[in-house]
Amino acid sequence: MNYTQLVAQIQDYTENQFTTTVINTFITQAEQRIYNTVQLPALRKNVTGTCTSGNKYLAIPAGWLATFSLAVINADNEYLYLLNKDVNFIRQSFPDTDTDFYGVPQYYAVFDNSAFILGPTPDANYNVELHYFYYPESITTVAGGQTWLGNNFDSVLLYGSLLEAYTYMKGEKDVLDNYRNRYDEAMLLLKQLADGKDRQDAYRSGQVRYPVK
Repeated sequence: MNYTQLVAQIQDYTENQFTTTVINTFITQAEQRIYNTVQLPALRKNVTGTCTSGNKYLAIPAGWLATFSLAVINADNEYLYLLNKDVNFIRQSFPDTDTDFYGVPQYYAVFDNSAFILGPTPDANYNVELHYFYYPESITTVAGGQTWLGNNFDSVLLYGSLLEAYTYMKGEKDVLDNYRNRYDEAMLLLKQLADGKDRQDAYRSGQVRYPVK
């Protein structure tokens, strides 16, 4: 289902000709609800960069929402996955800023909305690889009006949008309940796919996984 088809279905189901701005709000709110409920491969992004010698900070890429993993690639081209800690742990564990205490980073923490802090401070320039959670471009703005969600699981996107639209319309409770039930059914199937079948194992704990029956 592309953007044009989605808009047409929302208008048909609700029998209401919403403005483009209003209907796009319904869709983006539904996308945000879905993306924060289920872990889809389409929500993962990978970037590479460099941490520099003597600089304990590493820039966070635009669009970053949460980290799946952060690895330093050492001089032997080995991936060394950093452990996520609090800023105070890193400050307490590596309080001395003298170059004698620099080394290959072992830990990282979210320092603020623009940078990670590494511990210890890098003693050389290292390549890094970050896997992170982000919001993909909305179906309302993406070129061609097609997204992974619209192409592969349009039912959850449609009923999520209808929930937002009918709440906006202050519609009848029984109809709203029906949309909610259909959304929940579609979401259950999507979670079985994304959090069950697509997730078999993880090197680190902390990632959600649901058993598939």
